[in-house]
Amino acid sequence: MIAVVGPTAAGKTALSVALAEALDGEVVNADSMQLYRGMDIGTAKITEAEKRGIPHHVFDVLDVTEPADVASYQRLARDAIADIRSRGKRPVLVGGSGLYVQAALDEMDFPGTDPVIRARLEAELEREGSAALWERLKALDAAAAEAILPSNGRRVVRALEVVELTGSFTASLPVPKAHFEAIRIGVDLDTAVLDERIERRVQHMWDAGFLDEVRELESRGLREGRTASRALGYQQVLAHFAGEYDEAEAFRLTVQGRRGSAPPPPAW
Repeated sequence: MIAVVGPTAAGKTALSVALAEALDGEVVNADSMQLYRGMDIGTAKITEAEKRGIPHHVFDVLDVTEPADVASYQRLARDAIADIRSRGKRPVLVGGSGLYVQAALDEMDFPGTDPVIRARLEAELEREGSAALWERLKALDAAAAEAILPSNGRRVVRALEVVELTGSFTASLPVPKAHFEAIRIGVDLDTAVLDERIERRVQHMWDAGFLDEVRELESRGLREGRTASRALGYQQVLAHFAGEYDEAEAFRLTVQGRRGSAPPPPAW
């Protein structure tokens, strides 16, 4: 099988379809936010026309009120991969969520969760912000903090939860060992070119009705969704709707966030 990875707007989607066409394959999603039904414009989800008849799997499997977690994703992705291979086709895994790619391809077991600890940390995240919790993680486990963006509050909370449960986050990480043998293709562009493409993509999102999409999803519970509400772009527009800043600032912060969204080294 093949895995296509890389930063936002680097061209992963088009490459994955071309590979699937050339190699009699089918595509498996490894983007955590493309699991959500209705989160289409803001995640640049592939359209039916862009699929060019290639079957796509593990898209649109969650409502925005449901939390996404990598252990559940791992089961879905591996079931899809097994199904594709059983029919003599080649799986093409594609996505920008490095941890999800690793969970699909490598031998990984995930520490359990504690709802009491998680609820407390989620409340602290809302109260103090992700940067403050990241500093706490850095003091407890510097290697874990290095592998997680300070702005990624969901992953910071998970790392702190694992530290409380096991005493160490990075000590829980396995030595990489393949579950599926795969050719891994990294797609990248010059930073200046990538930055320009990202700004064009965000402008296209706005022109295509992204604010209306967020408004519709808000009516379906997006604001209460623990995972979906923090998706890049959706979080900024929800804050704009709440009066925290104007639309121009929501646009600017979305562009800024996407420019800093290249996946760090995989970590739980």
